Amino acid sequence: MKKPSFLISLTTDANDYQQEQASAATQAAQRLGVDIQILYAENDAITQSQQLLKIIQSSTGPRPDAIILEPAGGTALPQVARAATAAGIGWVVLNRDADYIEELRRMQKVPVFGITSDHQEIGRIQGRQFAALLPKGGSVLYIQGPTESLAAKQRTAGLCETKPVGIQAKLMKAHWTEDSAYKAVASWLRLATSQDAVIDLVGAQDDSMAAGARKAFHDHTTGAARERWLKLPFTGCDGLPKTGQAWVHSKLLTATIIVPPNAGQAMEMLVHALRGGPMPRERSLTVPNSYPPIEFLAATQKDKSHALGI
Repeated sequence: MKKPSFLISLTTDANDYQQEQASAATQAAQRLGVDIQILYAENDAITQSQQLLKIIQSSTGPRPDAIILEPAGGTALPQVARAATAAGIGWVVLNRDADYIEELRRMQKVPVFGITSDHQEIGRIQGRQFAALLPKGGSVLYIQGPTESLAAKQRTAGLCETKPVGIQAKLMKAHWTEDSAYKAVASWLRLATSQDAVIDLVGAQDDSMAAGARKAFHDHTTGAARERWLKLPFTGCDGLPKTGQAWVHSKLLTATIIVPPNAGQAMEMLVHALRGGPMPRERSLTVPNSYPPIEFLAATQKDKSHALGI
């Protein structure tokens, strides 16, 4: 039996979640007996499209049995998906809802499906974390992913569902990396308006962005202002063992949200289908969880308030 080969297309190698996706894919490949190639798109949809089309349209090298894609831009590359499946290449979309999947499943015989984090639930959990950490309300500096990112939009929508009306959010954009959040916060701190801003919590849609924001406050403020900023709660998302969870333990972050990587799970579903199993369902969801639990955050905040006599 021919050894399956998969192409894994990820957004960037400068993000801890994408690094974990690559690690999960590598471990799954060893476990499942699959060959893989991992490409990074440098957070650019055009680069990602060109990388994939070059492989799909190649007349010299062997084509992969399937492509597992985490989209870098605002779309899930529908034209590339059609080219891949027409060439007999399976197509899996990670962490994005793609409306063309249903159509391709009807037209093609190769596996086509999506597996995504529940981004709206991630946002809901973050809203509940904010409520637990700011029981009397307050103001949050909220660092979102890029404008074109559906995941960022869904996380924000979920946040708005559960965030109490007494908590106001000042929105800031970054690009899922520590460096991009560092630059965004540093630029904001250079504005005169930032000096008068009253912020009670810094929340980010990604742990690396939360870490970048914290570093910017450390590097671009001094004295009492620096001390005030760094004493604020900082929260993120992804909750990987070596980054987000470790940063909570070291108190770099107050909380995160565990978002399980799904590249390895996608590979398992593909291999099962390619070896005669049923077609995976059109869309599967992974389940996020607050870290630490919301109840723990609320109890900790209550203890702090009692200690301060509030």
